[in-house]
Amino acid sequence: MKNRTARRISAFLSNFIIIVLGVGMLYPVVWLIVASFKESNTIFSDPGLIPKSFTLQNYIQGWKGIGIIGFGTFFKNSFIICTLCVIANVIFCSLTAYAFARLRFAGKNFWFAVMMVTLMLPSHVTTIPRYIIFRSFGWIDTFLPLVVPKFFATDAFFIFLLVQFMRSLPKELDESAMIDGCGKFGIYTRIVMPLTTPALITTVLFTFLWTWDDFFNQLLYLNSPSKYTVPMGLRLFVDSSGMSSWGPMFAMSVLSLVPCFILFFSLQKYFVQGIITTGIKG
Repeated sequence: MKNRTARRISAFLSNFIIIVLGVGMLYPVVWLIVASFKESNTIFSDPGLIPKSFTLQNYIQGWKGIGIIGFGTFFKNSFIICTLCVIANVIFCSLTAYAFARLRFAGKNFWFAVMMVTLMLPSHVTTIPRYIIFRSFGWIDTFLPLVVPKFFATDAFFIFLLVQFMRSLPKELDESAMIDGCGKFGIYTRIVMPLTTPALITTVLFTFLWTWDDFFNQLLYLNSPSKYTVPMGLRLFVDSSGMSSWGPMFAMSVLSLVPCFILFFSLQKYFVQGIITTGIKG
């Protein structure tokens, strides 16, 4: 009886702590949503979660963006970049992972070690060399520096993730397919890819979120406002002179979270499955 009571108390305390932590993490998001419906001059003078006055003007002004460029242009640019990056990572990172996980070739272990070293290399170390290379190509102020590297499987994290998942698949499947006359590429497209769906979904989710939230690289390579993405569009609402448009910025910040929430919750089941499988069977 005492053990049962102790377990109940322990479960209650654990749930209580989790709820408190959850509320603490959600509070900034809830405050942001509420602030987006307040008048700009009352956002900081009325910091409560219940607004004294309710308005949609922030969303109307925010969607108009700056001058002749509406915020819809920034959303379109972000979706274009994210879509191309997702497609490139799914195809080429999975191809590279398939080679490391299922094929035999000279120097396989060496090149896998080199790939792992790049995973541990800070991105800022390569910032200046990458900028010099892309500038020599004439790619500055275009989407190419943000998209083209993905077509060369430069994200070692996703390669490692997919390698771990593919190694967990029985190799007897490959042997059976080869007996039936299926080639290496046929095994990849017909057997490995369908079975690797959870890890591919994880790759899609992380690629989209990281690309959507990427501010530094977009700030580095994009100069024209017509090519700006959502993070850079939000930056335009902040004025160094102190006349920042907080209301429209908060409103557009809320809208910028919508695609991320929709994608995450729609793919949550596959995402959790991919993380668990790669962690246990790696």
